[in-house]
Formats: sequence, structure tokens, C-alpha cells
Amino acid sequence: MTDIIEIWTDGACSGNPGPGGWGALLIAGDKRKEIYGGEKQTTNNRMEMMAAIEALNAIKQPSKITLHVDSTYVKDGLTKWIKGWKRNGWKTAAKKPVKNQDLWQSLDEACQRHDITWKWVKGHDGDPGNERADELARMGTEQARGR
Repeated sequence: MTDIIEIWTDGACSGNPGPGGWGALLIAGDKRKEIYGGEKQTTNNRMEMMAAIEALNAIKQPSKITLHVDSTYVKDGLTKWIKGWKRNGWKTAAKKPVKNQDLWQSLDEACQRHDITWKWVKGHDGDPGNERADELARMGTEQARGR
């Protein structure tokens, strides 16, 4: 394992559903990487998840990571709910199919390679990493719109 890699992720959507984007800022020591992307028709939750998936998959070796998210949906999904969903055959406590199962499975797989500490940050509240991830997510939304 390397030194701790700090990651901030964010998702954005213009309309929900609508064009959306995801962004991530990765910092390891003095190295900094920014990534983003988007989809023409998506939801905010899917973009929040894509940001985390893409950021974790961008790290090729097992690493200690502090993952900063402003989405309780993503944080709670991975730290609280996913074990029950798997045990229940990807059904919620109400016996309904889990929304975004495809991305939950991808995110779960991406998490397995790393030692992750999850940190929730309040969005749009001045955290520099979160603010940059938000800017990147908006760039992804513009890209999805074809601008």
C-alpha cells in the first residue's frame, strides 16, 4: 500500500433525469489528477456513483484512500446498506429491486482493491476539494450536452 490518496468526488445533473456529469479530484503527495465525464440521460445519484467508481478505478494498485463525498446515498450505500442488499438478492428491505444495482456492483468491486476511509463533506460549503469536484462534474455535464 502507498501513502494515503485523497479523493473528492461529485455528481451533477441538469434535470433529474437529464444530462449529467461526474468529476473527481485525486491527490497523492504532490501528484494531482482530475477526471470527469458525463452521460446524455442520467440521474444525479448515478453520476455521484460514477464519480466514485471512476476515481477508484483510476488507481491501479491497492491503496489507502480517504474518499470525500457529499452524497450520503453513496456513502451509506457502501458502508451500511450493501451487505443487506446482497444478502436479500439485491432487494431492499421493502422487497423492491435495488435502484442502480449495476453501479452498486461496480462500485463494490472497485472498493474491494483498496483500504477506504469514507468522509462525508457538506456540498457547496467551501471545501476546496469538493468545490473542484463539483466544477469537474459540471464540465462533464456540459460535455454530455455536446458543448
